[in-house]
Amino acid sequence: MPLDRNGITQRAAKELEDGFYVNLGIGMPTLVANHVPEDMTVWLQSENGLLGMGPFPSDDQVDADLINAGKQTVTGVTGHSFFSSAESFEMIRGGHVDLAILGAMEVSQHGDIANWMIPGKMVKGMGGAMDLVAGVKRVIVTMEHCNRKGQPKIIPECTLPLTGRNCIDMIITDLCVLEMDRSKNLFSLVELAPDVTVDEVLQKTTAEILVPENVQQVSI
Repeated sequence: MPLDRNGITQRAAKELEDGFYVNLGIGMPTLVANHVPEDMTVWLQSENGLLGMGPFPSDDQVDADLINAGKQTVTGVTGHSFFSSAESFEMIRGGHVDLAILGAMEVSQHGDIANWMIPGKMVKGMGGAMDLVAGVKRVIVTMEHCNRKGQPKIIPECTLPLTGRNCIDMIITDLCVLEMDRSKNLFSLVELAPDVTVDEVLQKTTAEILVPENVQQVSI
């Protein structure tokens, strides 16, 4: 059966490594904070100037002054620190963040991403996404495989304004995990959600993707 949002972000958490500096995008990616292994030290960074975010707070832990870039209340781990947003972007642009996990509205078969606006709809700004896809060492997208109308989100070319080109290394959806093969500049199907078939993924993906002979089941 397809993965739910917790399943998608739990799978994304398997890409974390001890000592990593990680930025979580607004929306689904923020749930990754709830799945960091207890025996692992990961420093979650936010564009508004916070390093060392913990899981979302319980009702008795809420501090209205402690928020992430999406203005959600968060907790801080031991040793967390605060600094200006200018310094936060210096950290991102300087290549000091190991991994960014972002949401997306569209991803192209070559790893382009559109995730910041839909023409004609009001947006408050692009946030840090354009800096993240350009300055972070590795970028993962977590999203549903199709939009609310049932249309594929992994497509030959993005139709929405781009956030970045050829910058996505992995896509984790409710149906599967796709990893970019840089030698062919296409995504390869590496894992399937339980009871999801290769044919179902291909039917719901208009992008050209590589399909190896053996595809593993998602392990979370």
